[in-house]
This record gives sequence, structure tokens and C-alpha cells, in this order.
Amino acid sequence: MFAMPKALASLAGLAALLGGATALAADSSALPAGGQASGSSGSAPVAVPAEPPAAAPVAAAPAPADPWYRFRPQIELGFLGVLSHRVQFGKQGTYFDYKADGGQDNLYFFARLGIDVELARQHTLTFLYQPLELNTRVQLPVDLVVDEAKFARGTAMDLKYGFPFYRFSYMYDFFRDDGRELGVGLSAQIRNATIEFATSDGEVLKSYRNIGFVPLLKSRGRYTFQNGLFVGHEIDAIYAPIRGVNGSDNEVTGALVDASVRVGLKLPMKSEAFLNVRYLAGGATGQSDPEVFSDGKTKNWLQFLTVSLGGTISSF
Repeated sequence: MFAMPKALASLAGLAALLGGATALAADSSALPAGGQASGSSGSAPVAVPAEPPAAAPVAAAPAPADPWYRFRPQIELGFLGVLSHRVQFGKQGTYFDYKADGGQDNLYFFARLGIDVELARQHTLTFLYQPLELNTRVQLPVDLVVDEAKFARGTAMDLKYGFPFYRFSYMYDFFRDDGRELGVGLSAQIRNATIEFATSDGEVLKSYRNIGFVPLLKSRGRYTFQNGLFVGHEIDAIYAPIRGVNGSDNEVTGALVDASVRVGLKLPMKSEAFLNVRYLAGGATGQSDPEVFSDGKTKNWLQFLTVSLGGTISSF
């Protein structure tokens, strides 16, 4: 009979325990977000770690400024063909055809060396060295008179025509970007001519040497496509019918045309390769000061064509 009261007492204790757990869960849900019970005295606040501050953005490094100067060396190698070339020394001299009678009917090695110095993107100074020397050995098919010297038909001859020159130029480029160029300016050319007619046995020699200055007008342009292919031109030319301008103190009419077109491709490491076709023509006619073995009358006109492969590399 005492079992029933004991069972009831056990059930009452279990109910009280469950009720306390439910109240504790309700109090916990009522806590604010900081985890501290509102209105509770004597309860310590719960510390919550603060969020770290956002990292400041890193400024990008400024792009390096373009240099105010740039060097661009250039070389061309190829061949030269004589289209026409005739020369006369002396009023009674033969107007000699080098191509038909002087052995200049072959192709000759051609080379050209130069360097550009670009300043402030629009000013260009150039220096060019053009070696040019044609040496032939022939048995004369015609009689030849050079001033007072006479060479009979059939004579074995050594002929030399050397006309290397140095050229300094200045150009102003109307564009500042590398994709386009249109420059105009002036050139100053120094010729260093040596022309010789000699018998192969060395018995008779006629030799002419001359250093002269020739001013020229200059133009150069090019356009580069998006794929790196480019086309361009370059012209140095003058027609000078008066003394001084023609590089002589005498009344000599002179002219010079050095015109080329090229097609090329931009390559890695700021280099380029190109194919160049050049027309080089000019000469002079007139009377210079008489000398011991010459009356001073000269006539010299030529037309050359060159085909070359070339390359450039830029310092920047």
C-alpha cells in the first residue's frame, strides 16, 4: 500500500526536473545578441572578438616614362645592278659606256650601314655610310679616249669606279607614335670618288679623285599594321644647276636621287627585318678647273638598282 505513494512521488520529481530544464532553455533564448542577460545584476559581460579592419588597397606602380632618346642601328645586305652608266673626261674624250663596254653587266655585292638617333620622339638624326666600288677587267671592244690618254680597241684594261659616300641627316617627324612616321628634313652628303682607267700591264694610268659636299632634301615615312607588318619609303634628292649647291666651285649641273621602298615585319626584342628595293641615280656635267693632264671637262651619269635584306634593332 505504500508502493503507490512512492510511485507518485517519483513522477512528481521527474516533472519538476523537466520543468526546470524548459525554463532554463527559455531564459537562454531571451538573451541579447551579445550573449549577456539584460537586467541581470552580477552577471559578467561576455567578450566578443572584434572584426579585423579591412586592408587598404595597394596603389599600382606608375608606368615607366618613355626615354627621351633612342638609338636604332641598321644594316642592309644585297646586290646591285647597273641600269646605265656612262662617263666622259675631256672635251675630246669618249662618252664611255661602262655597262656595254666596261664590264659592268654583272651583279655586285651591296651593303649599307646606318644609325638613327631619335630625340624627344619627333627629332631624328641619322648617319649613313654607303660603300660603293665597282672593279672590272675587260678587253676594250672600242677605242677609248680619256683626256689626253688613248686606249686602242682590244687593250686589256683594269677599270675602277669608286663612289662611296657619307651622309648626315636631320628629320622632323609629324607623328609621335611608333606605328606611323612622316619625317621631312635635310641631308648633307660627302662623296669620296676615285675613278681609274689603267692598262693591265700598268703602262698607262688615268686616275681621278674628288671629295665633294652635296646638300639634299630628305623624306621618310612608314605605316605599321596591327599584325606588325609595315611598309615604308625613304628619299634623298636634289637637282643643282648652280655652283655651291651642286657641291662644286665650278659651273657643273648635278643631280642625285636615292629613293627606296621597303616591306618589313616587327620582331621580338624591339627588332625588325625588311626587304628593300632602292633606285640610286645621279651624276654631273660641266667644266671644272683645268689640270696638267686634263682640260676639266667631265660628264658622269649613272642609274643603279639595289635589292637587299636588312634589319634594325632599337635600344628601347
